[in-house]
Amino acid sequence: MYNGRFPGQEIRVREGERLRVVLENGVPESTTVHWHGVPVPNRMDGVPAVTQEPVRPGESFVYEYVAEPAGSYMYHSHVALQLDRGLLGPLIIEERSPHVDYDREYTVVLDDLLTGEPRLTQGRGSMMMGRGAAGPEYQAFLINGRPPADPSLLEVRRGERVRLRLINPASQTTFRVALAGHRMTVVHADSRPVEPIEVDAVLIGMGERYDVIVEAGNPGAWNLVGTSIERQRGSARAVLRYADASANAPAQGQRPAGISGGRLLTVSDLTGTEPESRIGRDPDRTFALTLSSRMMSDGWFIDGEAFPEAEPLEIHEGERVRVSMTNRSMMLHPMHLHGHFFRVGNALKETVIVPPHMGQVTFDFTADNPGDWLFHCHNL
Repeated sequence: MYNGRFPGQEIRVREGERLRVVLENGVPESTTVHWHGVPVPNRMDGVPAVTQEPVRPGESFVYEYVAEPAGSYMYHSHVALQLDRGLLGPLIIEERSPHVDYDREYTVVLDDLLTGEPRLTQGRGSMMMGRGAAGPEYQAFLINGRPPADPSLLEVRRGERVRLRLINPASQTTFRVALAGHRMTVVHADSRPVEPIEVDAVLIGMGERYDVIVEAGNPGAWNLVGTSIERQRGSARAVLRYADASANAPAQGQRPAGISGGRLLTVSDLTGTEPESRIGRDPDRTFALTLSSRMMSDGWFIDGEAFPEAEPLEIHEGERVRVSMTNRSMMLHPMHLHGHFFRVGNALKETVIVPPHMGQVTFDFTADNPGDWLFHCHNL
């Protein structure tokens, strides 16, 4: 845990402030902290053997950088399975001038709970994972560290505009998130503002974040549900409750309509509001990458290579770079680029789901943050 808490305490700063975090390692193995999504200077990125030496037990390291741009981020260990063991927390950089109007906000951290060893089990097949895919069985799905039987309470008042910062640092769970009795208006994707779009549900992969606005106009107690789309059954749950609600808890069996139907947000729905999201410049350099696995193997590969033996993708500062990915595996891959935002479709992000079974995604970015950067799937 960070400071004895799970999830770690919310770090909240204002856009443009200088943030200093002292990491003191009290666990019996080396660790680091990665500031997921924030384009920090390379030496502050927290990737062992790439941007820094891991912090050994009993040692400390100081991370310091200017907190920008504004948005909903997270921090987590980038060593082995430490994220899965609880070393994660939300980082909120508040806007100098908010992009949307709201009266109240909540940070909603989705997670999967693994208390024992990650014993692999055979998948049963679903829309996103084919038969034979392997992964650990998680004991529960959580919102803000709490299981469905003991949900986190989000209190609101009638007439409020409520901002929910949806953050997914889970290790191997993609959530379909919906709120009973309400629709959601997506206003930020991976911290960057987008044209508001009203949906019934949001699909949020590991490493992704979406900010949504909920119009509190339907009094009562309502389930906010995040359902795993992978091979396992189960859901994370919180309760959104109006101050004047006659019931303290949602009706038994209440389930958001958006979990099984309605309009589901897709990346192609997103349109960024910032000039960078409309850059039409042709790429100076293009990489065509194949994501794959091997039968009867727990290895995952980019062009047949696995980190740390993979050859680096060499680029030059100032270039416009295009990355085209084809996923030949049976598992979706939320691909995350450190140190940069990229343009995918008409929006800026830094984590994007590449669908399985020959799914394809292309993104462009400007090489404006020099250093050695990790580019990887966020499925632990």
